[in-house]
Amino acid sequence: MIRSTIWSCSCTSAAASLPGVADPVFLITGASSGIGEATARRAGEAGYRLVLAARREEKLKALADELGGPERALVVRCDVTEWDDQERMASTVLAGFGQIDVSFANAGFGAKRGFLEDTPEHWKSMVLTNVYGTALTIRATLPALKETQGHLVLTSSVAGRRALAGSLYSATKWAVTAMGEAARVELNGTGVRVTLIEPGMVDTPFFDNPVKDALEPDDVARAVLYAVTQPPRVDVNEILIRPTSQEN
Repeated sequence: MIRSTIWSCSCTSAAASLPGVADPVFLITGASSGIGEATARRAGEAGYRLVLAARREEKLKALADELGGPERALVVRCDVTEWDDQERMASTVLAGFGQIDVSFANAGFGAKRGFLEDTPEHWKSMVLTNVYGTALTIRATLPALKETQGHLVLTSSVAGRRALAGSLYSATKWAVTAMGEAARVELNGTGVRVTLIEPGMVDTPFFDNPVKDALEPDDVARAVLYAVTQPPRVDVNEILIRPTSQEN
């Protein structure tokens, strides 16, 4: 478990101190709530220009206004399961900001445990979002990341490191974990860094009701900023972060 004291120092102006990077650009899918929203706030404080992508455009616009308006935060409506949306997202960023320095493939959601629970339609949507959508974000942003020798960040899960009984969601996160390592190996030698963020229970809209003793989204956001603000020679490959009270 990574203890929160690692991130106790302020990330303010951290982006501005990255060697060779001027006013870097941080793209986040699933930015309208939870971990994505919290990461946008942290990255904005650290000096990044932001690209906020999700399906709920109105929530994105309100967040962008709060974080500096269109000069500091672009809003892109994006269904990550649609390649046309992902291509448009990448082209919008490059037209507006000219570069992508961090691509955070964060969009995803869960399902009830049990192979007789939830509907096949819910399963299909989850698999497309969590697996196919993550792969499309990698594909759409990778050329720009190679140009900047940037950073690819993927939201996996504790459930992507151990199988959960009857959990198709767990299987999707195993796929994301595999994608992270596959991308790291492919990108070795390009200067692009790859980080898997693997949270345990987080009190986000993922759950219908508040979760007792869970991580807060900002706890995970601080982990993300820790990884992306390391010197270029340092590639933090994985951060597994659980609530103190979580056993497994």
